[in-house]
Amino acid sequence: MAKSQARYVCQECGGVQPKWSGKCDACGAWNSLIEEVVEKAAPKGLGGAKGRKIDFVSLSGSSKKSPRRVTNIAEFDRVAGGGLVPGSVVLIGGDPGIGKSTLLLQVTAKLSENSRCAYVSGEEALDQVRMRAQRLGVAEAPVQLAAATSVRDIVTTMDGEDAPDVLVIDSIQTMYVDAIDSAPGTVSQVRASAQELIRVAKRRGIVLLLVGHVTKEGTIAGPRVLEHMVDTVLYFEGERGHQFRILRGVKNRFGPTDEIGVFEMTEIGLAEVTNPSALFLGDRQDNVSGACVFAGMEGTRPLLVEIQALVAPSPYGTPRRAVIGWDSGRLAMVTAVLEARCGVALAGSDVFLNVAGGLKVSEPAADLAVAAALLSSLTGTPVPSNSVVFGEIGLSAEIRAVSHAEARLKEAAKLGFERAIMPEPRRSSGDKKAPRNGSLALATIKHLHDLVAMFQDETNIGRKAGEA
Repeated sequence: MAKSQARYVCQECGGVQPKWSGKCDACGAWNSLIEEVVEKAAPKGLGGAKGRKIDFVSLSGSSKKSPRRVTNIAEFDRVAGGGLVPGSVVLIGGDPGIGKSTLLLQVTAKLSENSRCAYVSGEEALDQVRMRAQRLGVAEAPVQLAAATSVRDIVTTMDGEDAPDVLVIDSIQTMYVDAIDSAPGTVSQVRASAQELIRVAKRRGIVLLLVGHVTKEGTIAGPRVLEHMVDTVLYFEGERGHQFRILRGVKNRFGPTDEIGVFEMTEIGLAEVTNPSALFLGDRQDNVSGACVFAGMEGTRPLLVEIQALVAPSPYGTPRRAVIGWDSGRLAMVTAVLEARCGVALAGSDVFLNVAGGLKVSEPAADLAVAAALLSSLTGTPVPSNSVVFGEIGLSAEIRAVSHAEARLKEAAKLGFERAIMPEPRRSSGDKKAPRNGSLALATIKHLHDLVAMFQDETNIGRKAGEA
């Protein structure tokens, strides 16, 4: 007879320990060990039974290529790589209440026009899903609804004759496998549930959309292996105080990564934003110090956003550094380079940095725009009007070239900008020729001193910093 055995599984990394302790030995997380009871069966070796021989095929063989399932929601299809591939598994994570269920209900309603779609909710009752569908105006869409949490029941349905072409599981943390004696949402349950659902989806060619909860650190809850098991990982981001929502692709086996789709949350659901640059710059004010327009890239899409900085005298012994929408480590590096290499005194001042619109910028090309915003706030001199700025700053204060310069300039010219402050174009394999500036006047700089000199023409930075 099998005996029960208790073990402790880390909810962060999935590591197993025989005894409870406050800290996981595998990943170092605190208070993450949860007790799970498993049936201890008699050990079975591989010596007696033989496995089935694997048949190998050549790499150049032909395979049947199934057409993608296009949702006709352009922003979603862009992030997915042009549509959903049959048999693919997509994991969508995001903060609570950000709009994951709303997005997937709109997606399935569009797909149901040409495909059999099913929506399985493990968190809400059917009436709640119907109320959301009525609010979104998709109540008449032929989407099949169910409220279930048993993976065994869902797998049986997926193997039936009337199996759906597209299946949404909302959410994977509420699913459970009855063969495992642990609560839904634990590492073992999430891993086993995802494995069973993915196995059937691959075999039957079903598009599987999984909703994933996130932790307080912003990562998808459950074992990290879950993101390796699926084909595509999407994050739905946004600030609650802003109506903008960003669908960001961080993994995609069938399309580009780091692609984004921009949506606007309205009373009737999520609306596509076809020109996000114009939307993010809609409330921008000209001739204001501390503001700079950054010409960035998100995947293959150029995107213009406003970076705002405020440098103020610090009333405390330790100045504050507050950052929203950018990496605080890169801000510390930019301020250190300005002080050590250019003689700009910022050590005694509070520095606040914000990316307007709730967007999160991660590329190093924003270094030069951040430096321009800081210098503008410090001197009280606005950045030259109708100008965009981009470029990477090195530790020796050199300005390094960045990729996709031509796309950035083209987007800026389309929105009416007249000048670009940028590094000299790269002449390597990345950019084999100088970018075409169109109607933009290019101000190329090699060193951060050149940027500081633009503001020194109007105001003495040293005197201003001394007064601060």
